[in-house]
Amino acid sequence: MFDLEFARLDDFDAGTVGLPIRRRSRSYYWRAKRGFDVGMSLVLLPPLIVGGATLLMLNPFLNTGPLLFVQTRMGRGCKPFGAIKFRTMRREAAKTRGPDDPLEVERITALGRFLRCSRFDELPQIINVLRGEMSLIGPRPDAYDHAIAYVDAIPEYRMRYAVRPGISGLAQTQLGYAEGIDATRRKVEADLEYIRNVGFMLEARIFWATVLTVLGRKGA
Repeated sequence: MFDLEFARLDDFDAGTVGLPIRRRSRSYYWRAKRGFDVGMSLVLLPPLIVGGATLLMLNPFLNTGPLLFVQTRMGRGCKPFGAIKFRTMRREAAKTRGPDDPLEVERITALGRFLRCSRFDELPQIINVLRGEMSLIGPRPDAYDHAIAYVDAIPEYRMRYAVRPGISGLAQTQLGYAEGIDATRRKVEADLEYIRNVGFMLEARIFWATVLTVLGRKGA
């Protein structure tokens, strides 16, 4: 397993990850953020259950195969975890996708396109939030094998994993889906901006931008 010695940001005082973290990012903020994550995830559980039951009935006709897809992604401290999603691609064997390769859009089903555009495919990740593996808002986690390549290619990349990864984040609302090394560099810049300036107002702005994205069906 790829392993990096990496502490958590909420164990740090300002500046110990080489980022000028403001004092408001001390432990009280992260405790409040974690409380909000848990509370909001519990609110979202009923829609997840109802939506999952509906998809379970539709899958045999529109998206044959398992309801859920679990992908190994890089989490806080650069540790792997299984991110849970509603499956949006056909069950055929996937090609080996490199970190600079485009998304296999030809494998996305009609139902899968709707799930992606509405961001409903990400809803099962509230389970990851309840487990403590993710936050509602934070740097979006990359597939683990891709993340390993990015760690080598982008010097600041691993700093984004000083915090819990998020279902949505500043990079997603500003840049959209990042595809390839160059786009990932821009994503890292936005993620580090989030970490430097983290606070309640920024979280609220990202949350509202995410709501507008979902309502506008602009998901990746």
